[in-house]
Amino acid sequence: MITPKPNPSQEGTIRSARTDPASLARDKTSHANAWILVATILGSALAYINGSVVNVALPAIEADLRAPVAVIQWIINAYTLCVAALILIGGAAGDRFGRRRVFVTGVAIFAAASVWCGVSPSVTQLILARAVQGIGAALLIPCSLAIIGASFAESERGRAIGTWAGFSAIAVAIGPLLGGWIIDHAPWRWVFLINPAIALPTVWIALSHVPESRDAEAPPGLDWLGAFLVLAGLGSLVFGLIASADLGWRNPAVFIPATAGALLLAAFLWAEAHGRARGFQSIASRFS
Repeated sequence: MITPKPNPSQEGTIRSARTDPASLARDKTSHANAWILVATILGSALAYINGSVVNVALPAIEADLRAPVAVIQWIINAYTLCVAALILIGGAAGDRFGRRRVFVTGVAIFAAASVWCGVSPSVTQLILARAVQGIGAALLIPCSLAIIGASFAESERGRAIGTWAGFSAIAVAIGPLLGGWIIDHAPWRWVFLINPAIALPTVWIALSHVPESRDAEAPPGLDWLGAFLVLAGLGSLVFGLIASADLGWRNPAVFIPATAGALLLAAFLWAEAHGRARGFQSIASRFS
């Protein structure tokens, strides 16, 4: 049997396809980068959608759990305060322990806390579960952006970050619409119970397609002291502001928490300005 030989033009095409490692590397990199974007966008969308979708569900939650408005507000505040106080810790933890590891941990914590929110029998448990959700969001949000920065080349990083930011903005806009649709067609608990359906593929994609990265020059400690001061300061201040609507500013239940919150935030600024290291290690180094 005579094996047909390709003509010169076909032979050149085959040779070029087989011996162009740069083209294959570009295709492989583009495929990997697409998965990285999908994972980080899904993860951040979890946090951003949930931050806005719950607002629409508050009246239904209030009616079902029969809690006063001042208590219901903490369903939002517990989440927001934990995110605000711990988001820097989340970014620093990713640099030190691995950005993918902390990202996946944050998504898992967020999903578990969402289930807790969905089955909470009381408003107290719901507030606690929302605080845990905030911890998960504080881990996954900064690490999602850090993963993009570490995985994309400098020439492609701007477009990748823009894509991530654009989809995050869309997630924030979709939140109220999604919340309203769920409240109209299902119990309010499904506002939280749908989150694991997004979290599971996010974790799978991250573990399968996102490379691990860390900062070799990251400081050895985390700023736990700063996080504590911010969380306690903002929490006390917000508590005083909420209570002032019913009790007035002269009431000790308002004046004392508000004053304590201001002092704690001042202590945070002082600690960050004068600390030579992060967290309790900075304080300990002063007495060593």
